[in-house]
Amino acid sequence: MFDAIATRYDLLNRIISLGLDRAWRRAAVRALELRPGHRVLDLATGTADMALLALRLQPGIRVIGLDPSPKMLAVAANKLRSTQGVALGEGDAMRLPLADDAIDATMIAFGIRNVPDRLQGLREMARVTRPGGRVAILELTEPRRGPFAPLARAWTRHAVPLIGAAISGAAEYRYLQRSVAAFPAPEAFAALMRDGGLEPLAVRILGFGACCLFVGTPRGASGG
Repeated sequence: MFDAIATRYDLLNRIISLGLDRAWRRAAVRALELRPGHRVLDLATGTADMALLALRLQPGIRVIGLDPSPKMLAVAANKLRSTQGVALGEGDAMRLPLADDAIDATMIAFGIRNVPDRLQGLREMARVTRPGGRVAILELTEPRRGPFAPLARAWTRHAVPLIGAAISGAAEYRYLQRSVAAFPAPEAFAALMRDGGLEPLAVRILGFGACCLFVGTPRGASGG
């Protein structure tokens, strides 16, 4: 499905999030507290929006962008044609081709819900991120409470599948609503992070509950 929508993926993100995804991504990158020379892993890099943003916010870092979709990576490579500092490759979040403690910071935006075994994915993030390093997980969620929750749920459940299917030409995009609705509540996902070897440092509700940012560090790490 991601191969099929690769060329329209950025436009879909802007429309479906009402343009808020850009601010959410910035919050995730800033939570990593990047420094020049840091090695950054961008899982589910897709079209490399997060990788490019990280480089803009902190020049001098090196980013490894991994994604299982060849066509998404092709779009990313085209965007990165004149950019230095990003290496792209096909990769599985449940079996990362990296050594223990090889990464200073790991990020994944709107991808963890698509990992078949989320716990294993979290374990891999904890394994490759060095002690004291940070992990930022940004994910769409279905608002459960608050005055705007009913409106946000209606947008996600009804408008998003229709818009996604119309723009992308892929009826499979209706999966988005189901995957968002099935994603654990913030407190439940934070508990899963602990099970996966990550100590949650912060859980931030964004967009009136339409998105959540989880920030963690490998368990047992200094400051964790």
